[in-house]
Amino acid sequence: MADTAASQLPAVPSPGLPAAPGSNPLSRKLNKILETRLDNDKEMLEALKALSTFFVENSLRTRRNLRGDIERRSLAINEEFVHIFKQVKEELESINEDVQAMSSCCEDMSSRLKAAKEQTQDLIVKTTKLQAENQRLEMKAQVADAFIAKFQLTPDEMNLLRGTKDEPITEDFFKALGRVKQIHDDVKILLRTNQQRAGLEIMEQMALLQETSYERLYRWTQNECRTLTQESCDISPVLTQAMEALKDRPVLYKYTLDEFGTARRSAVVRGFIDALTRGGLGGTPRPIEMHSHDPLRYIGDMLAWLHQATASEKEHLEAMLKLVTIEGVEENIQEVVGHITEGVCRPLKVRIEQVIVAEPGAVLLYKISNLLKFYHHTISGIVGNSAATLLTTVEEMHLLSKKIFFNSLSLHASKLMDKVELPPPDLGPSSALNQTLNLLREVLASHDSSVVPLDARQADFVQVLSCVLDPLLQMCTMSASNLGTADMATFMVNSLYMMRTTLALFEFTDKRLEMLQFQGPLSSLPNMDSVSLKVAMAQFDRYLSAPDSLLMAQLNFLLSATVKEQIIKQSTELVCRAYSELYAAVMDPSNEYKDPETILHRSPHQVQALLS
Repeated sequence: MADTAASQLPAVPSPGLPAAPGSNPLSRKLNKILETRLDNDKEMLEALKALSTFFVENSLRTRRNLRGDIERRSLAINEEFVHIFKQVKEELESINEDVQAMSSCCEDMSSRLKAAKEQTQDLIVKTTKLQAENQRLEMKAQVADAFIAKFQLTPDEMNLLRGTKDEPITEDFFKALGRVKQIHDDVKILLRTNQQRAGLEIMEQMALLQETSYERLYRWTQNECRTLTQESCDISPVLTQAMEALKDRPVLYKYTLDEFGTARRSAVVRGFIDALTRGGLGGTPRPIEMHSHDPLRYIGDMLAWLHQATASEKEHLEAMLKLVTIEGVEENIQEVVGHITEGVCRPLKVRIEQVIVAEPGAVLLYKISNLLKFYHHTISGIVGNSAATLLTTVEEMHLLSKKIFFNSLSLHASKLMDKVELPPPDLGPSSALNQTLNLLREVLASHDSSVVPLDARQADFVQVLSCVLDPLLQMCTMSASNLGTADMATFMVNSLYMMRTTLALFEFTDKRLEMLQFQGPLSSLPNMDSVSLKVAMAQFDRYLSAPDSLLMAQLNFLLSATVKEQIIKQSTELVCRAYSELYAAVMDPSNEYKDPETILHRSPHQVQALLS
């Protein structure tokens, strides 16, 4: 091996022999090796790096065996490569066998599928047709289901609407009834298509079902209303919904309201009788009959109870009909309230008549009359004028009390005229006048405190004053007819003053006060006619010509001239003021003086100038 390697080395020239330049191979290789730059030769670097893995000792022996080592290493690598690829070849051959087997299997399956396809071609065609038919049937089923869902009720809804009498009505019933109404309205669409027969059948079916449902609803509502006989009733939401549903059947709606009114009427009558005789629970409040000795409170308690009951019944009806939106609901409420309260009219009228006919006194009768008028106004504000019977009863009692009140005043006035008293020695008001004015004062005081509307009070006021004052003035005139002129005037002035003082405390008396101020034209009063005034003016003229002639003799005894002048000045001013008032009264056309200039020919300024 060493010989072989040595034989392959280039020949070295013998020492002493000149070498031909460029002809020695060894020299060329050495030069080439020396000129080579290992930094740029990656292959050389990789070779040296690989060589370093097994060339660990740099000796002559290892250098001589280097070629062999390399060849042996290369042979080992090639043998390992062959061994590995042999395994790969075996695996590929195995895969090839599997692929061949799969190819054979696929060819077999293809042939079998081809044969099966030829055999099942008719079946596939039939299956395709059946699938298409199935899709059409499914679509028809969906359409049928949608049609049934839109135009038919479910079994549960049918059972709700056709329930037995003992089954209660629930909110689900109204949902089902609303569904029937909706179907009945929607089915009209079918009548405009080619499905008129189905539309007519469904419409007829829904109409019959509606009638059955409304009949059942009416029976249930009727029974519910019949149970509302307690003094206080609770309107359930279901009953409110029932009334809202029955509004589509006016006859049943009206019958239900009548049934409710009948039940509540008996409850109100029973409650009124209990309030009169038994009172409230536990004796509070006490029975109204226990206050029959106090007529005003007795009647006031009955009317107050009735007013509260009327308002409560209206609230019950409003709660029951709050969902009803048809026209005339307010009229229905007022009509039913009138029917409910009609039952208490008879016992109320009997008791009030007993109090009024007993004539408890003019003042009390007038208070009762105002109280009845007030409650008539208040109750009519709650129920309008539809509660005709109740309002008529209260109005009749008001008119009766008012009639007996004025009869009492007239009787009092006739007694004054039957026995006219003479004026007292001091010419003050008589005892009959004082008694009558006290009666008038009590009546007017109760009138002022009444809660009757203002216009109605004013109308009553005028009638009361006329009924009392006119006979009173006539009595005073007759009483003073036998007195002298001065005494008669004094008595009349005192009497008129008492009347004016009494009337001045109350409203609506201005006109009557004016009448009392003058009592007719001034010219009609005694000693105030034109002739008497001319005679008096002649005496007044003599006074004007010599005013000092009427001075009192005692003035001459006054030591203070200033005081004397003040007395004369003040008396002169009083005379001038009195003449001015007389002049204005005589010149007033309402006093009916003919040619007043001939009576008083001097003006107040002229008189004042003469006296000053």
